[in-house]
Amino acid sequence: MKFEQYRISEEIKRSLEELGFKKPTDIQYKAIPSILNGDDVLAIAQTGTGKTAAFAIPVLHMLQRQRTTKIPGQVKCLVMVPTRELAIQIAEVFIQIARYTKLKILGLFGGVDQDPQIKKLEKGVDVLIATPGRMFDLINQQHIDLSRVEILILDEADHMLALGFIKDIRDVMKFLPRKHQTLFFSATIDKDIKDLAYSIVTNPIRIQISPQDPVSKNVTHSVAYVKMDDKRFFLERMAKEFPESKILVFVRTKVRAERVFNAMQRVGVETLTMHGGKEQDDRLQVMKEFKKGDVKILIATDVSARGIDIPNVDYVVNYDLPDVPENYVHRVGRTGRGVQKGKAVSFCSDEEKPVLKEIEKFLGKEIQEMKIEKDEYRETISFSEDTPNDNWQLLIDQHENSLREQKRKKKKR
Repeated sequence: MKFEQYRISEEIKRSLEELGFKKPTDIQYKAIPSILNGDDVLAIAQTGTGKTAAFAIPVLHMLQRQRTTKIPGQVKCLVMVPTRELAIQIAEVFIQIARYTKLKILGLFGGVDQDPQIKKLEKGVDVLIATPGRMFDLINQQHIDLSRVEILILDEADHMLALGFIKDIRDVMKFLPRKHQTLFFSATIDKDIKDLAYSIVTNPIRIQISPQDPVSKNVTHSVAYVKMDDKRFFLERMAKEFPESKILVFVRTKVRAERVFNAMQRVGVETLTMHGGKEQDDRLQVMKEFKKGDVKILIATDVSARGIDIPNVDYVVNYDLPDVPENYVHRVGRTGRGVQKGKAVSFCSDEEKPVLKEIEKFLGKEIQEMKIEKDEYRETISFSEDTPNDNWQLLIDQHENSLREQKRKKKKR
């Protein structure tokens, strides 16, 4: 079934065609009819499967049919998300699909001046995509009225739970009308997620895509065993051997992000960094440059792993393995999105091997080893422009040769 066959408005079909949407993905195919039917939906689908469009398309169609007068501060559809970046991304999708409608979309998040956001709210908003902090601030200032919300959407619910937003989710229910439609989307599911979901949805239609495989089938996975201090050499070689590829590199902390940035700068590899220590305006600029491809490598912490739809990422590199196995899924989901193919490469040091085992257990399968022969390993370090001293490397080689010679002589004796 193609989108042109769906019973949705011509304006939305027109924007979908221009965006290159032809056939729905699995999650879209299963979710759209139920949402249009007014059902509550509990959807579990791995990242990169088109979840945002799965709820944006039917919601926009339903709101467009109403043609009601906009009232200052009132919201018809509320989308709650865990991070600023996700709020921005989802708002972009809604705006693109609603391009030929008269519906008003607003992404609401902290870290920026609230006055422009308040001015838009005063004109009335059909769809509000919000992070909890700024949303509750403006509710308390009486700039937002949720009493007429018809549709509540929780996206990346597992991440909201992990960040401690469960109280915010329960608190927002107090502001909503008793009768409303609830759409609950999550990439992973466990007991806590189920308990939360069934406390806010009513007789939901449950949709689960690829439950046995939490990551997209379009992504190939490999792991290379690399010493912690040598990882920069392998990233440098990868960057220089694939100069046209868009590479998203994940590290564990913002300090690590800046260290890797500096290491790449020393060897002439241009990169960007994204982490919680950056101001919101800087983060927006970084995303803009990386999306456009002005800079091909982005070094990020897990703040960027969730829900960010960056087009045409060729490689996701786990420079550091994530502490939480679920975060591996969200990281590698930045590539192989939709129908595109992608590659996930993990650098695993000796001390990270237990973490790798946990990730493989979560995935339900082993990650294929990308074997590196000793000569190739040494070549990679020699290849680097940042190798500390060629004479030092020569001394190491001479020392190893000397040890081998001593062993050979002992055997003869």
